[in-house]
Amino acid sequence: MTSGNLTIAAIFAHPDDEVLACGGALALHSEAGDAVHVLLLATGAVSRGGDQEAYIATLQDQAREAAGVLGVKSISFRDFPDNQMDSVPLLDVVKQVEAFLQSHPADVIYTHHPGDMNIDHLVTHRAVATACRPVPGAKPVEILTCEINSSTEWAPAPLTPFVPQDFLDISASLERKIAALDCYAGEVRDWPHPRSGKGVRALACWRGTQCGVEAAEAFGIMRRVRKSL
Repeated sequence: MTSGNLTIAAIFAHPDDEVLACGGALALHSEAGDAVHVLLLATGAVSRGGDQEAYIATLQDQAREAAGVLGVKSISFRDFPDNQMDSVPLLDVVKQVEAFLQSHPADVIYTHHPGDMNIDHLVTHRAVATACRPVPGAKPVEILTCEINSSTEWAPAPLTPFVPQDFLDISASLERKIAALDCYAGEVRDWPHPRSGKGVRALACWRGTQCGVEAAEAFGIMRRVRKSL
């Protein structure tokens, strides 16, 4: 696959997951001319209390602003319940993912690591895996799993740990990732919380040390189909 003519799908549970997970990658894809489409499945608000409708509207506005910073072509929202996606049939989530991918036939998909502490991340991962099952004749698609600050690294030991298998140098796009995160005013925390600007920068620098660059995002390889050596 040649960057510049790819369709990229970023499928995540909550507003801000897409930035924390792969904001640097999405910015680089956009700069290269790839068409980036984001799907956010859960409201991201129910577990917070307060005026739900107003908060959901604010989060979606912030998500659109962040998408603009990253150069995302389109962003779509669904309304599955926050931190309760396991309370709805998995098939309902799968159908939403399938419909999204029918509209945006992806060459590369970014989604959640299955071992996160947040249950919505696991359900999203399973929905993507199911929607992208490799039946004969299906379009080959690369699927990469991502880490989310304050969810992946906080998962208890029995869950599957995140072990990077792929790294992307985001030295040139880290500041855009931080700027996109800043759009989520209500979600960003103060240092030393991992979901702070400094926390995101620290993780990017740490991943960079693991592959010899200034800053990187790390991914797990769920599927990568090669047509040649």
